[in-house]
Amino acid sequence: MNYSARDLILNATYTLFRDGQVDATSQYFAPDYVVHLTDQDVQGGTSLVRSVVDLYRGAFPDLSVEVQFFLDSSDTVNWQRTMRATHTGSFKGFPGTGQPIIWREMVVSRFSGTLIAEEWVVTELAERLLLARKSLSRSLQKPKRQGGDA
Repeated sequence: MNYSARDLILNATYTLFRDGQVDATSQYFAPDYVVHLTDQDVQGGTSLVRSVVDLYRGAFPDLSVEVQFFLDSSDTVNWQRTMRATHTGSFKGFPGTGQPIIWREMVVSRFSGTLIAEEWVVTELAERLLLARKSLSRSLQKPKRQGGDA
C-alpha cells in the first residue's frame, strides 16, 4: 500500500496504540528506527516500537488517541497526539491509580521511503502521572477533626 505520510502516521497510531496490533509494527517503522527523547537517543528498530506499545497498553489498556497535524515537508511531519486512558497498570515506577489521565506528545517523524525512520518526541506523561499521584494521595488522606472534644 502506498500512503501519504499523514495517512501512515494515522494508521500506525491507531493500529498500534489504540488497537494494540504490535505485529503490524514493520508496516510502519524502518528496521533501524531511532527515537530522540529529552535526554537520550534510543535505537532499537521495530522491536523498540513494539516494547513501547506494550508498555503503554499494559498501563493504559483503554488508550485512545487523537492526532493533530501541524507542518510537513518532503520527508518530515510535525504532529501532536493526545492520549486518553485509565491508568490501571504500572508504568515506569508509577503504580496504577485507576484514575483517568490525559497527556500530549509532540512528535516530529522523519521518513525513509514509506517508513518512519526517526522521531523526536516530547511528552508530558510524567508530569501528568505525578499530578495524578498527588491528587490521589490528597483524596486518601483523612480529614482533620474540627473543634475540641465535648
